[in-house]
Amino acid sequence: MTQEELLKFKQNQKINDQFKQPDFYEIDDLLTEEHKLIRDSIRDWVKKEISPIIDVCCHEAIFPDFIKKGLGEIGCYGPQLPVEYGCGGLDYISYGLAMQELERGDSGIRSTASVQGSLVMYPIYKFGSEEQKRKYLPRLASGEIMGCFGLTEPNHGSDPGAMITRIEDKGDYYLLNGAKMWISNAPFADIAVVWAKDEKGIVRGLIAERGMEGLSTPETHKKWSLRASATGELVFDNVKIPKENIFPNVQGLKGPLTCLNSARYGISWGVVGAAMDCYDTALRYSKERKQFGKSISGFQLQQKKLAEMLTDITKAQLICWRLGTLMNEGKATPSQISLAKRNNVDMALNVARTARQMLGAMGITGDYPIMRHMMNLESVVTYEGTHDIHLLILGYEITGDNAFN
Repeated sequence: MTQEELLKFKQNQKINDQFKQPDFYEIDDLLTEEHKLIRDSIRDWVKKEISPIIDVCCHEAIFPDFIKKGLGEIGCYGPQLPVEYGCGGLDYISYGLAMQELERGDSGIRSTASVQGSLVMYPIYKFGSEEQKRKYLPRLASGEIMGCFGLTEPNHGSDPGAMITRIEDKGDYYLLNGAKMWISNAPFADIAVVWAKDEKGIVRGLIAERGMEGLSTPETHKKWSLRASATGELVFDNVKIPKENIFPNVQGLKGPLTCLNSARYGISWGVVGAAMDCYDTALRYSKERKQFGKSISGFQLQQKKLAEMLTDITKAQLICWRLGTLMNEGKATPSQISLAKRNNVDMALNVARTARQMLGAMGITGDYPIMRHMMNLESVVTYEGTHDIHLLILGYEITGDNAFN
């Protein structure tokens, strides 16, 4: 299906998204009116723009290209960054709620926005020169241009310090060689934030631009997960990088790891959205599905599943709210973010699997979103630090003993 055919398909679809958010502990009372307005506006956008097309996008393995500017218009690219650079100037709870609503629609859609905001715009803002900020951030915030983040390599995922991508100082420019893999947004990205080692083995950050000779972005196919997201590689063959494209304000792994903390924070909220969608679907289905003369919602085993799902979602919601408060106060630690990412993704996977069981055979069909969420979450549990890597981050924080060495 082409982009034109997908757009025409969308225009012919009726909005039939009946999602109702569970809020058992009345967490809405902890939110400001602005928080709720932001959340509700993005929820409405997802119901209108994403829900009618997401299943066909998943089946066809196509990213809906026309939503790129739409995500910018509703402020989902770097909403927590300053207004002076064309961004939203919002707090971290607003950012989290935005990611929650996008991932309620689909993890791949949230990934597109999360990469743009946390892994491209954030490092430019945090580590870039004033010229770099002025040049790129406003256009990234609006969706005029799109970006991707190059850290993971074919042979180096959980151990980014072992990267072999290199930059070499050639006087007037740097020469970039190497490759990055599993890069969200790469097939259509206009720029890439790339991390590479210099001649001294020090990790440096830089901005590569589409059109630079020797830069290619082959797309990754045959995915069973994040099928509505565009994934690819970054291949650098003697790419000339102007010196003004190097980040002046960071050296070492602190740079990319700081970016990952921002992205992991967004994920911890996002997956709650996916879990809520699975729970809401299972609850409504249990009311409609009749067996042995009554709705299956009246059976003890089904009520057990619903009660456990709601309990786990509620705990994750509270983790998100508290972590968002700590982020707003500048007090959140990387290990606290790791706890939230690890716990909430695991929770969402368990909720998706339980919800799928409640729907029986219908749970594997495209008539319901559960299997799509489940497949997506199998990627989310791996990227931005695997489930086990976050366990070791917490273990190091608890014991002071580094298990990575």
